[in-house]
Amino acid sequence: MNNKKILISVFILVALVQMYVPAKMILDKENVLEKGTEYKFKTVPIDPNDPFRGKYIRLGYTENKVAIPNEKDWIRGETVYVSLSMDHSGFARIKSISKGEPTDDQNFIKAKVAFVTGNDSNELIINYPFGRYYLEESKADQAESAYGQSRRDTVQITYALVSVKDGDAVLKDVLIDGISIKEIVKGNQKNEK
Repeated sequence: MNNKKILISVFILVALVQMYVPAKMILDKENVLEKGTEYKFKTVPIDPNDPFRGKYIRLGYTENKVAIPNEKDWIRGETVYVSLSMDHSGFARIKSISKGEPTDDQNFIKAKVAFVTGNDSNELIINYPFGRYYLEESKADQAESAYGQSRRDTVQITYALVSVKDGDAVLKDVLIDGISIKEIVKGNQKNEK
């Protein structure tokens, strides 16, 4: 009888741990969304599809390069800390980049080195952790089309709204001229009916 009680206790403990881990991940992201500072990152077009995770818009960013003194000091895939500031229009700007977590109260994002250029150009290209914006399958094609069209139109401003807190970053929305891409798709779907 004792073995059965131990087995049930272990099963319950394992089940609780399995529920705790995803719940903690979700709560951490919600905390960043609720209490983080919002930054707007201007985007550039890239358009893939992931058969395992669904439809998404892949986002590239205009503010993803920083000049470095020596390309040999940086390694592709290495974790970096990108300190941020905002320009007069509210768009994110890279203030600095470091290998260690900033100690001041500056907002920063934990990211990866995507690429380091050489031949005296010495630029570090950053791979942000919010490069994909997933969409409901029925809205994905229209969102993709609206996003692509906005990127070809030099008058429209397309950007990602990202919440940042303590190195974590969560992509909240993609906006075209200040309007959520979800709202644009919803409006297009109503017009088609």
